This record gives sequence, C-alpha cells and structure tokens, in this order.
Amino acid sequence: MKEFSGKIAVITGGGSGMGRELAVQLAAEGCHVAMCDLNEEAMAETQSLALAEAASSDVRVTTQQCDVGDEASILVFREQVVEAFGDHINLLFNNAGISGGGSFINSSRQDWERCFDICWGGVYHGTRAFLPLLIASDEGHLVNTSSVNGFWASLGPERPHTSYSAAKFAVKGFTEALVNDLRLHAPHVKCSVVMPGHIGTNIVTNSMMYGVDGPDEAMAPFMDEAAAAFRDMAPMTAAEAARVILDGVRDERWRILVGDDAHALDAAVRAEPELAYEGDTFLKVLADAGAAIPDPLVDE
Repeated sequence: MKEFSGKIAVITGGGSGMGRELAVQLAAEGCHVAMCDLNEEAMAETQSLALAEAASSDVRVTTQQCDVGDEASILVFREQVVEAFGDHINLLFNNAGISGGGSFINSSRQDWERCFDICWGGVYHGTRAFLPLLIASDEGHLVNTSSVNGFWASLGPERPHTSYSAAKFAVKGFTEALVNDLRLHAPHVKCSVVMPGHIGTNIVTNSMMYGVDGPDEAMAPFMDEAAAAFRDMAPMTAAEAARVILDGVRDERWRILVGDDAHALDAAVRAEPELAYEGDTFLKVLADAGAAIPDPLVDE
C-alpha cells in the first residue's frame, strides 16, 4: 500500500500521542479516518486537527467513545464504522494502551488486569472485530502496537513491569503468527508489529486517568509533572514516530522498530539475552550497542 489517498483507516487511541499523529498524517494524505478513544474531548481536538490538515474537503474523520478492553464496546465502534464507511476498511491501527500493574506480587489484581485488558485485549478484540473488514477490501494492512517491552520485559532492575510487558509480548507474538496466517488465508492483507522506544506521548497521563483507580487528586501535581517530563524529554516525538510507522506500512515491513533506543535495545537483547535482566551488567551491553537510553525509559 504505497498510497493512502481514498483509503479508510481505523485507529484506536486516537485522542492523543501516536494515534492522534497517525490520524492527522493520514488525513493529510487523503485518507478517511475512524478513530476511537475514551476521551471525547481529546478526540474532538484530533478530529479538528486532522480535518484542518486534510488533503481535500472530501476526507471524513469520525470519532467514537470506546473502551478497547471491553469487546462489546469495540463491537459498537465497528458498527459505527460500517455505518459511516461501508463494509470494508484498508488500515487498522490497534494503538491504544496504558501502563499499570507493574508487580504481579504487590499490585492489585484489578490494576494488573486493567492494563493487560487494554494493551492485549484491545489488540485482540480490535483484530477480531475489524479483520473481516480488512479482508473484504482490495488491499489491507493491520498494524499492532507492541513496545520495546515486547522483547525486553523491564524498565530497569529497580521497578517491576509485568502486566504491560506481558501484554506487549502477547501483541508481538500474535502479530508475528498472523504473518503466515494472512499469507495462507488472506494474502492481500499485510500486518506489522510496531515496537516503539520512548516516544513523547501522554501514556502516563492516560494511565492515571483510565486505570482502575482513576485520577488521584492529591497526587495530581506530582503526576502531572512526571507525565510532562515523560512526554517532553522523549528523544522522538509522536509525530516523528507516526511517520516511521506509515513509512513501514508503505514498505510492507512486518517489524517496525521506532526510535534509536528501540534499535539499540533490540541489538543488546539479541547480543546478550542471558544478561537482559542483570541490571548494571546489561546497561554496559546497552552502551556497547550504542544506546543513549534516557532516564524515563528506565524510570518512567
């Protein structure tokens, strides 16, 4: 799929971050966009930005409030897409995600499962719901967002990261398995797994807002500062990440690493897999791989 003009794209988590930038950049190329998110206000802002950048007045951008961790909510979103655009789509970006449930031992089960349900369940339910619409098109591409934590299940030795990592490993394995499945049963549909490093998004804010406990007013000033630091100190912006992803789709790459830190982590884990969870020893492997790993990737 070299051109996006006239195509129809579905994006989960379109209210901010990479989801927003994908919507804006696709609309700028003449692609119709159907997005979902929990935050209706953020989606409306994305919609305005996308329509302002749209290649023509014919480009349509729709929104739907949706909890991707809930299959029933995803199915309502699908029906809205079918009603708005018909019986096929060309692009599906399963992009929505939050963090949480760091420790399998000390975190609450509810917090752990909320993170897993969104980061893995959102991809599973989204693919179940929309893959038939991709198959119904002349050409389609499924894009699932994993993470560097889909091949390195850590934020560093001082902080457990189990739920998010387990979900992102699942997304990576599922998408890789789909490569052959699609070649056998729907060869006109391609798929890609996206593995970003530290990207300047609002995932910290969204995790606070949409985790099990919701926002903590007492901690809000401190968490807002941490969220802003995570976003603003990132070595790659969400807009830059979206461009890398869309270039990967054009090139039909099934494996899309996003950011120099993602490439360095991938090289380090492959070079010394037995050392991947050995703290300072692995940091030396990262340095040897040419990594300039920012603190937020280790300490979030």
